[in-house]
Amino acid sequence: MKKLLLFTLILFSSATLIAQTATYPTHFTVAQDGSGDFKTIQEAVNAVRDLSQQQVIINIKPGTYHEKLVIPSWKTKISLIGEDKEHTIITNSDYSGKANPGGKDAFGKDKFTTYTSYTVLVQGNDFVVENLTIENASGRVGQAVALHVEGDRCVVKNCNLLGNQDTLYAATENSRQYYKDCFIQGTTDFIFGEAMAVFDHCVIKNLSDSYITAPSTTPRQQFGFVFFDCKLIADSSVKKVHLGRPWRPYARSVYIRTEMGAHIIPVGWDNWRNPDNEKTAYFAEYESTGPGASKAGRAAWSHQLTSAEIKTYTIKNILSGKDSWNVEAIN
Repeated sequence: MKKLLLFTLILFSSATLIAQTATYPTHFTVAQDGSGDFKTIQEAVNAVRDLSQQQVIINIKPGTYHEKLVIPSWKTKISLIGEDKEHTIITNSDYSGKANPGGKDAFGKDKFTTYTSYTVLVQGNDFVVENLTIENASGRVGQAVALHVEGDRCVVKNCNLLGNQDTLYAATENSRQYYKDCFIQGTTDFIFGEAMAVFDHCVIKNLSDSYITAPSTTPRQQFGFVFFDCKLIADSSVKKVHLGRPWRPYARSVYIRTEMGAHIIPVGWDNWRNPDNEKTAYFAEYESTGPGASKAGRAAWSHQLTSAEIKTYTIKNILSGKDSWNVEAIN
């Protein structure tokens, strides 16, 4: 009798646990007019179950959301899906050196830095964002990040990433990031960081004479920033742009079959005023086109990939990692 009672209690407890687990929602809607579940994106993110084991969709209705949005490390498997990227906008205007109205932050700083200037900060793994504009609207005031990504297995599709200096911080060496059909604009070093990041069919726009990438790849990484079939364009006033420069000595940027406008200068690459970087950084190109893609005059220490070397440059090979992440299955 006791065994039967114990067995019944176990079954009841298991059924209760399953029922409780099933009650966690996997879909939210954000709408500023109150027609959704929440009026702000941060409220929806906060409502997602911590360390979620299934992808949670947050649909975002058109509107301009003035938020400093944080996806903390314990909020995993979140998808932010906008309805229309041109009219669904997350915006903020913090920048390095701006006074922090909240007083000192966790690092004892009373002013924002490059690392705290973000409009959107992603620390949780398996983050997906589609059909949104993420912008830092502070203007040309120095470093001002729009999107700052630290989480692993991050996918950004059909989004506008808008800013000036330091628009996109692809951060942390253990982070794998995939950008598909995105529009990214800025002035100086506006794609920077230590992550392994693939840019697939993206449009990259320079707003001033400066540098596109500033990778800080570590010597432990085989890949840094890789651009596949992208298009480099510029404001009409822009005449002199470098493809990249090494923020740290082992920086890696590679452009593959990329259309390069006339604003890309012949030398292509810069050593950040340190000739020693030429021995350690790896900057390369393969079969790019357009007036800015000429091999003549390219920095002698840069590379043109061979037919054998290009075989290692596949999205799967770059991003799969030890867990065999198949980002192309998400497309």
